[in-house]
Amino acid sequence: MNLKFPSALVLSALLLGAGLSTAPAPARAQAASSWRSVPADRLLVIDTSKGRVLVELLPDVAPAHVQRVTTLASEGFYDGHVFHRVIEDFMAQTGDPTGTGGGGSALPDVEAELNFRRGRDSSFVLVEDSGPGMRGLIHGLPVVTQPDSQMMVTADFKVGAQTLFCPGVVGMARAGNLNSANSQFFLMSGREDNLNGMYTAFGRVVGGMDVVRAIKTGPEAEDGRVGADPDTMVRVRLASAMPEGERPVVEVLRDASPEAAQVIAEARAARGTDFNICDVQLPARVAGGTAQ
Repeated sequence: MNLKFPSALVLSALLLGAGLSTAPAPARAQAASSWRSVPADRLLVIDTSKGRVLVELLPDVAPAHVQRVTTLASEGFYDGHVFHRVIEDFMAQTGDPTGTGGGGSALPDVEAELNFRRGRDSSFVLVEDSGPGMRGLIHGLPVVTQPDSQMMVTADFKVGAQTLFCPGVVGMARAGNLNSANSQFFLMSGREDNLNGMYTAFGRVVGGMDVVRAIKTGPEAEDGRVGADPDTMVRVRLASAMPEGERPVVEVLRDASPEAAQVIAEARAARGTDFNICDVQLPARVAGGTAQ
């Protein structure tokens, strides 16, 4: 159930604040609409031995995988599981009850959801238009997709899209068979193009990327297998399953907002000719809730 690719090069994500609180009153009113709330039933709260990680689940992208993770989380299945394989600037893998990379749940495996369909209501925002496909954001998730113009020649008025594995993307681990995902998942801390179209992504980290990068890594000679004293997931729950007073509230900058356009522009200017979509991380703001 392990990913078979080496770690990617270090790619720094630009996490930029919008500084909205000091704006004049009319600007504040506009800024309020620039943020969207993450529904509590789509917010996965992962309390780890290093701190809290918040993941926005995206059922429009991978409904079966979101259902599997939420089912297991609601059962307390993930509580106490270790991060058994962690590679710096690549990913942190967990969700195996045996802690070896070879285990899973008693539920049947999940078929791969490598591609999804998007319509005009998907709020896609173009970031790159070079090379095959258009690269942009949907709910902050980096994707490559066909142009809107092709929607007119499809039966469902939608086009194909595929997630790109950039920092913050959350994907499902599997064995050699594409349809062998079960319970294990991984949190991306770097960019790895070799995963694109090969693994299913089902969410994005919207809080705690510093925690993801702080998780104990394994030696390169052991392919990231952590061994002794690994970090653990102490508790994993949907925010909707937590008492209201303990529930974190997350807002994420909208893809099509002026502030998001500024984030993209500043990332492009900072990286110059090396710019790519993985350099863009739309900021989120978190209120309430206390890590376990």
